Amino acid sequence: MSNQHFLTLLDLSPKELDALIDRAIALKTAHRAGEPSPQFSGSVMAMIFAKSSTRTRVSFEAGMAQMGGHAMFLSPSDTQLGRGEPIEDSARVISSMVDIVMIRTFGHDIVERFAANSSVPVINALTDDFHPCQLLADMQTYREHRGSIQGKTVCWLGDGNNMCHSYINAARQFDFKLHIACPEGFEPQEELLRDNSDRVTVFHEPRAAVAGASLLVTDVWASMGQEEEQARREAAMAPFQLNAELLRQAAPDALYMHCLPAHRGEEISAELMDATGTVIWEEAENRLHAQKALIEHLLTDK
Repeated sequence: MSNQHFLTLLDLSPKELDALIDRAIALKTAHRAGEPSPQFSGSVMAMIFAKSSTRTRVSFEAGMAQMGGHAMFLSPSDTQLGRGEPIEDSARVISSMVDIVMIRTFGHDIVERFAANSSVPVINALTDDFHPCQLLADMQTYREHRGSIQGKTVCWLGDGNNMCHSYINAARQFDFKLHIACPEGFEPQEELLRDNSDRVTVFHEPRAAVAGASLLVTDVWASMGQEEEQARREAAMAPFQLNAELLRQAAPDALYMHCLPAHRGEEISAELMDATGTVIWEEAENRLHAQKALIEHLLTDK
């Protein structure tokens, strides 16, 4: 299949990503001014959810509606995917009836197998390994408030999870340095670290990692499916909490972000979550605008 998919940030070139962020900002401005979105009347998105969601579902479903299309919610309990139908067979059937597909699931191989057998573009809306749509929103938020992130230092705090992996890809695609502050044993994938060793550094001491950083980012310490590890993870990651004291070690104009949902008092302090100047809520809203730009790009390319 020759469709362009969006399974990781590496599926678009740096130039395409920059243009997409600029387009997202323009769509946001138009939306707030009450101007109509680009229209894809009659277009249908299949939204396949194997994991629960708030921001992902609302942003994709609202985005398609605003662009004149329709979003169809599919869960394993409602489809043959939950009864053992091969991914490849489901991909052939579903993609023959819709214009674009987004998938939020567990193993990254699932979206890869689906995309390989899909006749329409496929978007990774989160897997255990990557969360590229969130990075579009994060990069849009930084650009709106501070301009280009190129050449800056970003600090990731906490678990080397799917968000951390996508920040590694973002460092490569948006050309910034990434400091990863995590406890020993919670590092991201070795292959990603090795392939990006020229711009990614792992720290096991958070104060050193955040020094001079222009953006600090964190996420929950136990992702979906890791709840039984919560106590062990809390003990290991407590020193890596994003809080006002740690923020003071960063650059004077540093921003901080969280992809949500957040556990106040764990990975991020309640003080920062509820601060007047936080961009976290705008970061969440930007999922809508960045994904509309992505959908437009993929449907137009198709």
